Amino acid sequence: MIKKFFLISFLFLFFPLPIFAQNDSFIEARIINVLDQKDIVSDLDQSSQTYQKLELLVTKGDLVDQSIIVENGLIPLSNPQIYHQNDRLILTADHDLDGNPFYSITDYVRRDSLLLLFLIFAVLVIFVAKWKGLSSLLSMALSFFIIFKFILPRLLTGSDPILIGILASLLIIPLTFYLSHGFSRKTTIAVFGTLVSLIVTALLAVFFVNLANLSGFASEEAGFLQEATAGSVNIKNLLISGIIIGLLGILDDITIAQSAIVIQLKTAAPDLKPQQLFSQSMAVGQDHIASMVNTLILVYAGAALPLLLLFIDNPQPFSQVINTELIADEIIRTLVASIGLVMAVPLTTFLAVFASKKQSS
Repeated sequence: MIKKFFLISFLFLFFPLPIFAQNDSFIEARIINVLDQKDIVSDLDQSSQTYQKLELLVTKGDLVDQSIIVENGLIPLSNPQIYHQNDRLILTADHDLDGNPFYSITDYVRRDSLLLLFLIFAVLVIFVAKWKGLSSLLSMALSFFIIFKFILPRLLTGSDPILIGILASLLIIPLTFYLSHGFSRKTTIAVFGTLVSLIVTALLAVFFVNLANLSGFASEEAGFLQEATAGSVNIKNLLISGIIIGLLGILDDITIAQSAIVIQLKTAAPDLKPQQLFSQSMAVGQDHIASMVNTLILVYAGAALPLLLLFIDNPQPFSQVINTELIADEIIRTLVASIGLVMAVPLTTFLAVFASKKQSS
């Protein structure tokens, strides 16, 4: 989840790709004065809400350096915002029936905070991990490039998401692994262990998504995407592709670590027999499995807290709650990813032991 956040932040800050081209109807502005603020009663549902009349200075767009007036609070919202002087906002420009321009507030401008947080992250990674930290940042940028230049454009044109996800994984795994960890036997073993684990995980994802009759439409985003693309994207296969791609980053950690353990044990005790080397490496790998599976559960639970709160006081029985597609989607996603992680440990360990045996013979 943390890696996903920084990937998204990195993209918006440093990769102005065509798919995120600036829309002329959006402008950015800073509040220079709160002209009026009072509580009013909505004509729609008689609820009380805060009304604001704001004067803003346009900082980006066709009206740059011009002052405009925006009214906020005329429409009842479930999460009303109270704005203050110097807040930076994104506005949508439109025209009324008489052709007069009017503006509505869309969101806050958050790029500065994202940039600051990313710089703290990047500096800390480089300071602690030195050249490996820098190479990992380059690897992250490369993953970005592949996702937004290869995966997403092809998905939008109607290509099969599962096929694209697998092809992208076959491209991302060796490139990012070798860039992050260098060209070595350890990295090569981790690459093969990750590829095998990913293929098995993909088969499991396909089987259980179909077995559970998941449609992929559990989230609102899927419905919006279906409408925006006129049904050209296979939403169910997109769900499966998301499971495959989402597992890549976690497999990187576990396969590299397990490969390194085998190599270090063999270096420290070259007389170890293959069976002993495998069992001693798996002893460490079992601890890794326990911590990684627990981490997956906590990450998904943390990301889905609002959803879980909606279900905790649900009058329906628990068996009905977990049967809903929204919950079943997350359960299958979590368990399939966990199975992939568990399988990656013995697979990578076996490959590393086999490679060590070949090298010593």
